Amino acid sequence: MAPNSAAWLPASKSNPMFIGEAPLPVPGSNEVLVRIEAIAINPMDCNIQYLGDDLFDFIRYPYINGTDIAGTIAQVGQGVIDLRVGDRVLGMCMAVATNESRNGAFQKYAILDTNLVCPIPNSLSAVDASVLPMGITTAAAAFYQPGYLELDPPTPFPRPNGKTLLVCAGSSSVGSNAIQLARASGYEVFATCSPRSFDFCKGLGASRVFDDSSPTLTADLIDAFQGKVCAGAFALVPGSTEVCIDVVHKSQGVRFVATATKYSGELPKGVRTRFITSITIKDNHVGKLVFRDYLPAALVQNKYRCVPKARVSGHGLEALQEAINITKNGVYAEKIVVTV
Repeated sequence: MAPNSAAWLPASKSNPMFIGEAPLPVPGSNEVLVRIEAIAINPMDCNIQYLGDDLFDFIRYPYINGTDIAGTIAQVGQGVIDLRVGDRVLGMCMAVATNESRNGAFQKYAILDTNLVCPIPNSLSAVDASVLPMGITTAAAAFYQPGYLELDPPTPFPRPNGKTLLVCAGSSSVGSNAIQLARASGYEVFATCSPRSFDFCKGLGASRVFDDSSPTLTADLIDAFQGKVCAGAFALVPGSTEVCIDVVHKSQGVRFVATATKYSGELPKGVRTRFITSITIKDNHVGKLVFRDYLPAALVQNKYRCVPKARVSGHGLEALQEAINITKNGVYAEKIVVTV
């Protein structure tokens, strides 16, 4: 096996990252070692580097950043019987949760929990597969964990359950996965986005889409939910939580809003909100539910799309800093990927 190397953050807010040797980790029980072939960049990766201790004061340095990868299993740990060396996979690296660099994505080899790894078909490239983990993980955390929206589990062949979910920012990375997961769980989806993304969100399964810049957005959504059984709402961007609160408050059904941004305002009687992060699913049933029970078959059967679209910005660990900078400056309807 080739030696390992990584793009290190030696200290808080280090810039650029330092490319150097890294230990070749050994997988433990229910873990796999993945030879990484593609790394997708998320806004959180940018925040960890640029904000450092200002927001992530729990991180221990030196640190290997990154979450979203695709590659090939190089070694399996004790107790792993349904994944094999040579399997092509996508996966969610969890260094931000474990504080162990062996779990970071910005390296050639990383350790992943088997419940956060999904085999991928030969028809799917590592580049395209790498865009999924953070988006689908965050949506799954909002949908299926106890104390959140608690939606029905996803299946490649869902039956409509007569309930409607609101997803605000449906064209975002998390939003586009949320639309697909909700549909796979049997829910009708109303989504908000900009008009240029209407067709994109409808193509993912949203039955109705609404202009998120419209001054009548809240009123339009409340009107659309009349006669519907509301399954709750998922608010993904600043300002959308207030919209979701008003909509669920004036609708029949579940009056709960899962939020990706923290909300401290007053709530109408009967309405609840809760902030979500993606890292919590490693400790409960949700990781296995999505990555092992649902997604493998859905990908094989072309029932799930890898979105946003991948754009390769460079090759090698040396290209990661530029990829971080591109993402930090803003991208639309795509995710920046580096091949390794």
